[in-house]
Amino acid sequence: MKKKIILVLLFVIVKVEAQTSTFSAIDSLFAKGRYQTALKELKAIKPPTFLSNYKTAIIYESIDNYKKSAEFLEKALIFKDDYQTKIKLAKAYQRLKKSNKSIAIYKELVELDSLNLILKYQLGKLYLASKNGTKAIETFKYLIKKDALNAHYSYQLGIAYALNNDRNRMINSFLDTYKKDSLHLKAIIRLASSFSKLKEKDSTQIFVDKGLKLNELEVNLNKLKINQLYRDKKYTEAIPYLLKLDTIVKGDTYFTSMLGRSYYNIDSLNIAMKYFKKLSSIDRENFKAHTYQGHILLKKEKYKIASLKYRIATFLGKEKRDEEYYGLATVYYKLKNPKDAIINFEKAYKENRNNYKALYQLAKLSDDFYKDKKIGYKYYIRYLDRFQERDSVITNFVKKRVSEIKKDYFLRGEKLE
Repeated sequence: MKKKIILVLLFVIVKVEAQTSTFSAIDSLFAKGRYQTALKELKAIKPPTFLSNYKTAIIYESIDNYKKSAEFLEKALIFKDDYQTKIKLAKAYQRLKKSNKSIAIYKELVELDSLNLILKYQLGKLYLASKNGTKAIETFKYLIKKDALNAHYSYQLGIAYALNNDRNRMINSFLDTYKKDSLHLKAIIRLASSFSKLKEKDSTQIFVDKGLKLNELEVNLNKLKINQLYRDKKYTEAIPYLLKLDTIVKGDTYFTSMLGRSYYNIDSLNIAMKYFKKLSSIDRENFKAHTYQGHILLKKEKYKIASLKYRIATFLGKEKRDEEYYGLATVYYKLKNPKDAIINFEKAYKENRNNYKALYQLAKLSDDFYKDKKIGYKYYIRYLDRFQERDSVITNFVKKRVSEIKKDYFLRGEKLE
């Protein structure tokens, strides 16, 4: 009997030593990058074990095959309830966008070790990834109680409030992040963007400038800075920011477009044309590139080419195209073609009922062109009904013409309306 026990023990020892030797050889193959051979060796191990499945999963993880990695981690857990394996499986699920499965693992581990703040933090971020703002808020509030000085917890709480559309608490959380860490660039960007949406110019500028000191090439902050300069008509000041980013940021036509607009607004028409041509070549759907080329050509009195550019813009445009039709109408007016000018001023107004200039030009040109003054009169009245307060000079002229037309029809004994 003793001999049998000794033989069994010897057999187990030999088998363990053989497996240890096999795994060492597999580890060596993997370390040398021969992962395919390593996978074949692991597959050949019969029967499979916790370690053979775990090592297979690790190899698949190293080549970003998270589907296979998760598959073998699941198999490994059948053999052994292992903490590290569960963590790796949770991360694999994250990579595979299976947030619910990943959350379930983290919740289980947190329940077993409630003092593990790293696990709790990862769980909170998973709630954010799965758009569960309420659970994320609860998690990050708990973490802040445990570590009140951690800026990242406050930042993630701000993101959670953003998911729940709680703007005030979101901003307060980002401010809290900034107080804890004045170099937290992500929080600074969020604060600058939030204050910009609230149209709080001074606060926006404070955080934009703070952020740009940390990273002068940060794209979103540069855009906020440029937009404010553009709104303030400080085109010359905006240009250096635009030039700096235009050659660095690839695939974003914002800087090219704004360079064109800025140069256009300071009457550097040739330089502006260069950028709008570049814009139309790299973004064929950007109809505004053709619109501005039309504006430039109109200023240069190249009416026929301007007309072509406006037509292209109206064809490509999917948004309101009143600016394009207005430009085209102006070209026709310059070419002494009032009928087509009227048609396009009317199109401009139909595209955008708030375009008071288009309505005024439609009224004025109709008044000048048609013998029947009722047409122009109708548009004049519409202008007074809607835009009387917009432009005092135009309004005074419109009132004068309305009075003159009324008087003329009265003297002729004809009804006007």
